[in-house]
Amino acid sequence: MYNNSERRKFDPAKFDLSKSANSSEWPFRLNFYDKSPWYEVSLEDFERYALDRLRVLAEIESSFARNRSWEELKSVTTRQCKDHLPLNSNSASTVDTQAERRNDHLSHFVLRLAFCRSEDLRRRFVKAETALFRVRYENDDTKERELFLQSRDFKWTEVNSEEKLKYASELKGLGIQQPEEGVSTTERLYKVRWTQVPDLVNKRRVLLKDGWAYVPSKEQLSIVLRAFEANLESALDLTARSIMRMDGDTRLTEMLNHMSRGFVAGVASEYSCPATGDEIRADMVDDLAKRHFPLCMRNLHECLMRDRHLKHFGRLQYGLFLKVLGLSIDEAIAFWRKAFSNLTDDKFNKEYKYNIRHSFGLEGKRANYPAKSCQQILLADKPGPSDCHGCSYRHFAPDNLQTSLLATYSSQGLTSTDLAEVMRTVKEGHYHVACTRVFEITHAAAGVKKGDGIGEGESVTHPNQYAAKSIEIEKAQQGDAMVVDSTV
Repeated sequence: MYNNSERRKFDPAKFDLSKSANSSEWPFRLNFYDKSPWYEVSLEDFERYALDRLRVLAEIESSFARNRSWEELKSVTTRQCKDHLPLNSNSASTVDTQAERRNDHLSHFVLRLAFCRSEDLRRRFVKAETALFRVRYENDDTKERELFLQSRDFKWTEVNSEEKLKYASELKGLGIQQPEEGVSTTERLYKVRWTQVPDLVNKRRVLLKDGWAYVPSKEQLSIVLRAFEANLESALDLTARSIMRMDGDTRLTEMLNHMSRGFVAGVASEYSCPATGDEIRADMVDDLAKRHFPLCMRNLHECLMRDRHLKHFGRLQYGLFLKVLGLSIDEAIAFWRKAFSNLTDDKFNKEYKYNIRHSFGLEGKRANYPAKSCQQILLADKPGPSDCHGCSYRHFAPDNLQTSLLATYSSQGLTSTDLAEVMRTVKEGHYHVACTRVFEITHAAAGVKKGDGIGEGESVTHPNQYAAKSIEIEKAQQGDAMVVDSTV
């Protein structure tokens, strides 16, 4: 019979939180997010911390789409967390762990508001958050993790030696070493209702007896993850029913709607290409396009060369990309003037030169406009039949996309056998993942392997990011070649 007194409880005597300055409101790195945040926060922090978390979750979803192994996903997510969502242990003396945990707590609840609005968003959010929790669980200090587990009631009972001996022969089939009579063992076994571990029951990794599942300690994480999922699913349903109260605040609703689209193409910051020391001139663009541009920018360049014209949104998308790539204002004017060779100087100066200068912040309100990220390109209005802007992976018909990919990248190693994998991710709506895979294939000769992405497993989230990394790889190869030549 289930004995409540046998459940493992948190023992304050074992861990005095009052003795640690870093362990007050959030004593652990691990968090089930049971308590809603009740404190004031600026709108800037509200958005900033949520976007930091969204970058991590978007990369987790990208990892699922790219069929990464768990260890690969864990490695990439750990790096992303270090950059965007750090959480240090209680032993860290040089950082404010409470501030880190407060930001983590806040960002989770903000994204709950963003992702509670549809069944699909809720499902994807739960899957990504559960993966993030698992990464943190496996990376946590053993002692802190154990204390966290003791602090919650997971409705499990630790099985004693007598009960283990009773089912010794059956437990042996699970690979659990059992003690002989009178001999103790350090291996733990937990008893829970079978409904708490349906995945383990399905995989036959537990012993079932009278509706109870006997779970080895090595499978304990399954109990914890299932509890985390159930807790979050219930919380999202409750949030979805309450969200209508916020619909009157347009600032928040617009911000949350923008965040909910974050899984479409990841989250990119305003991107600036690293300084290379080399000036990009107008006469270099054609060659750079053929060697280094992503498909969206390559398509814009080809349309411009063919038609000697681009419509407004095409000029905007391509012009800002070239600006951030390193084309100066003078070189940009020279490039566009040569590209629009069918226009007179007077017409070009009157109708196009002002807009070029405006994009560099030299006219109008003199704003320094950033280049469009993948997310902004994907979520913009669908281009018309004669338009060239947008995301090629999303807006091209499947047959046209495959033809364009082969025509554009076959000289860089892409073959027809690679198309099935690329088109699968396109069909699933993971357009930036398809672009990332094309980057890997076309840079395989330089040592880029499947899963490397544009570096450390990161997915493409910005066209300039793609081009800058491609140029960087080529320069590294040229540098290696020069070193080899000098030794001959």
